[in-house]
Amino acid sequence: MVRIKQPEEVVELVTRGPFETKRIFSIVAHIDHGKTTTTDYLLRRAGLMSFDAAGQVLMTDYDEEEQQRGITIFTSVVNLSYEYNGRNYIFQINDTPGHISFTGEVSRALRASDGAIILVDALEGVMTQTETNIRLSVGEELCKPVLFINKVDRLISELRLQPKDVGQKLDKIVKKVNSIIRKVAPPQFQKEWQVSFQKGTVAIGSAKHGWGFTIDILKEKGIDANIIFQKYKDGEVDWLRKNLPLDDALLRMVIHHLPDPKTAQKYRIPKIWTGDINTPEGQALINCDPNGPLIGMITKIFIHPKTKRPTVIGRIFSGTLKTGEEIYFVNQKSTTRVRRLGVMEITDLLDVEEIPAGNLFAIYGLLCPAGETFIRPGSSIPVFEQIKYVAEPVVSRKIEPVDPQDLAKLGEVVKMWVSADPTASFYLDQEARQYILSGIDPLQIEILTKRINEQVPIRVSPPIIVYREVPTKRGMEVHTKSPNTHNKLKLYIEPLSKETIELIRQRKIWAEQDKKERARILREIGWDAHEARGIWDIWGNNILVDMTKGVQRLDRIKAYVIAAWRDWCTNATLAQEPAMGVKAVITDAVVHVDPAHTGMGQIAPMTHAALHISFLTANPKLYEPILKIDIKAPSDMQGTVIRILTQHRGVVTNVVIEEDWVTIQGNIPTAETLGIADEFRSATAGKAFWGYEFLEFRPVPENMQEQLILEIRKRKGLPTQLPTPKLWERLIYARS
Repeated sequence: MVRIKQPEEVVELVTRGPFETKRIFSIVAHIDHGKTTTTDYLLRRAGLMSFDAAGQVLMTDYDEEEQQRGITIFTSVVNLSYEYNGRNYIFQINDTPGHISFTGEVSRALRASDGAIILVDALEGVMTQTETNIRLSVGEELCKPVLFINKVDRLISELRLQPKDVGQKLDKIVKKVNSIIRKVAPPQFQKEWQVSFQKGTVAIGSAKHGWGFTIDILKEKGIDANIIFQKYKDGEVDWLRKNLPLDDALLRMVIHHLPDPKTAQKYRIPKIWTGDINTPEGQALINCDPNGPLIGMITKIFIHPKTKRPTVIGRIFSGTLKTGEEIYFVNQKSTTRVRRLGVMEITDLLDVEEIPAGNLFAIYGLLCPAGETFIRPGSSIPVFEQIKYVAEPVVSRKIEPVDPQDLAKLGEVVKMWVSADPTASFYLDQEARQYILSGIDPLQIEILTKRINEQVPIRVSPPIIVYREVPTKRGMEVHTKSPNTHNKLKLYIEPLSKETIELIRQRKIWAEQDKKERARILREIGWDAHEARGIWDIWGNNILVDMTKGVQRLDRIKAYVIAAWRDWCTNATLAQEPAMGVKAVITDAVVHVDPAHTGMGQIAPMTHAALHISFLTANPKLYEPILKIDIKAPSDMQGTVIRILTQHRGVVTNVVIEEDWVTIQGNIPTAETLGIADEFRSATAGKAFWGYEFLEFRPVPENMQEQLILEIRKRKGLPTQLPTPKLWERLIYARS
C-alpha cells in the first residue's frame, strides 16, 4: 500500500536511494487525449492533492494560458515518492504537451527520460501526434514504452458499444501502436518492447472518472472486465474509482515495466552520446556512476510565469552535481557557478545539496540554451548528441518594441524565450529595427509573443508563412571584387544532396563539430575527403566549403565571409526567404596585405554578390512547408472533409473506414491551414477532430512561383520585380 511522503523523503530518495527504486519517464500523447488529467492521479497517490480533486484540478497545467486554452503548453516536471509493496520508490515525471506547436518540449523531455507512458484516446485512436511521440520516444531516445488507453468511458456511454466491440477497438489500438514500435525501435527491442495486455504493459481506463486496470490487476482482485459496463449502466462510476483506482494501474506498469536509470543508460548512452563508450568516461556513463566524471545535459528551461526568472532543468548521467561548484557548458564555452540546486515540483524548487547520476536536477537563476552539455571546468569530454526535432520554423511574425528605446531589452527577452524553446528562432532586421520571430506554427508564435509582451510591450505583425529558396542545379562560378577592388572572391553554388541535408536535420553534423569526425561521416555518403575537411560553416540546412589552395591571409577574412554567408542564408536572393540545401564552394580568393582594406565593409559585399549571382544561375525555386494531416470524422462526412482538403491544395494519401468513422490522411501546404480549422468545424458540426505534423518542404507549383515571389517582395518592401545578376554587376571582377 501507499502512504503520503514528505519532501524530506524525496531528497533522501534522490540523493541516496538505490537505482532500482528510481523511474524517470514522460507521459506523451496527442492533444486532448488526457495526459494532464492522468498525471493528477499520480499526484494524488503521492499525497499532493485530494482524492476528489484528482482529474479535475489539472495540477501540472500551472500556467494561466494553459488553463484558459485547456491545453498543455510547457512540460511540467515533478518528483513523487511512493511506497509500494513495502519499498520506497521515486518517480521523476515529465507531463508533456500534445500539440504540434510544442513538440520540441516533448523531444527535450524524452532526452531526460528512460521510459514513456504512451497515452491514446480510446475513441480517437492513434493520431498523427501519437505516431510522432512513439517515433521520438522509442526510435530517437530509446525510451521503453507502456500504453494507457484512456477515455474508455466514451466507448461505453457515448457510442454505447457492446463488450465485444469495445474489446475489438482496444485490440486495434494495441496492434497499431505495436506496428509503429516495430517500425521505429532498434532491432534488439522490436519484440521486447511490444506492449500487450498479457504482459501487463497495457492499461485501460478513464482518467475523467479515475478508474483503470491491467489484466493482472483484474485477476488478482477476481473482477470480470464486464463489470465496467454494468457499473456505467447502473450509474455506479464511484465504485470503479474506489475498487479499480487508476493510480494502481499506472504505478504497477511503471514500477514493473519501465527501466531504472542504470539499466536504461547501458543501451541509451551509445545512442545519445557522441563519445567512445570504451573510455573511462564512456564506462562511467554506461554504469550511471555517481563517482565518475561529471557529465549532464540541460533539457528544459523553466521560466516562472510570474517572476520570469529562469531555472534550467536536466539530467545527471555521470558523476555528482553539487551546490557551489562550477560547471562548464561545452557548446557555449562558458563557466558558471551552481548557486541553488534542487529538483522541480511543478513550479517550485525543492533544494538539494548534491544530486548524483541517474536523477533529474534543477538550477535556479541560470540560463543557457536547452540541449547543452555540461562538465567540470578543465575536463574534455565529448558532448551529447543534439536533440532531434520533428519540425522546422515555417511561420514568422515581425515584432518591435512600442518604445524604440526598448530594442536592446527586447532582444534579451526574445533570446531567453528562444533559449527555452530552440524550435523557434529570431534575428534582428537592422534596417527596419524589428525582430523576426519564427516558429513551427501560428500558435507557438502567439504564445511566445504573449510571453514577450508581458516583459516588453511590443507590436506584432500578422503571421507570415516562411518559405525556402532552393537551388536545383549547379550555378556558375562567380568572381567578385570588394568595393575598394583590393580583394577578390571566387565561388559557386550547387544543391546539397538529400543525404547531407538529412544528416544536418538529424543533428549528425553541425558547425562546431570536430572536423575529422564530421568529415568521416560525410565520406560515408560520398563526399570527397578534401572537400569534407574544408567545411567552414553549417548554417540552417546549408554548407560553406573552402576549396582554395595556397591563398595568403585567407584566415583574416574568414569570419567576415562566414558572417556574410550566414546573413545571405537567412535572407536569400529571390525574396529574402531562408536558403535551404545550398552548398557554396569557395575556389579562390585574393586578400589585400593591409588589414585596413579587408574589413567587413569590403568583404561582405563581394561575398553577397557572389552568392546572389551564382544562386540566380542555379535555377532557384521557392519551396513551401507541407504538413501531414490526419482527420477523423463520421463516415457520412467523408466527402465534405475531402472537398475542404482538396480546395486548399491538399492531397489525400489514404482513407480508412472503421465502422461509423472515417480517417482521412493527406498532405496540405502550411499556407492553406490558416483558418481551415473553422471550415472543418463548421462543415462537420464540430464532429471532426484532426492533427498534423511537419512533413517536408516541396516546390511551390510552377504556375504560382513568380506571383508568390513578387507578393513576398512587395510585403517586405523590396523592388517588385524578379532579381537578376545585373543588380550586382558592379562587383563582378573582370580581368582587364
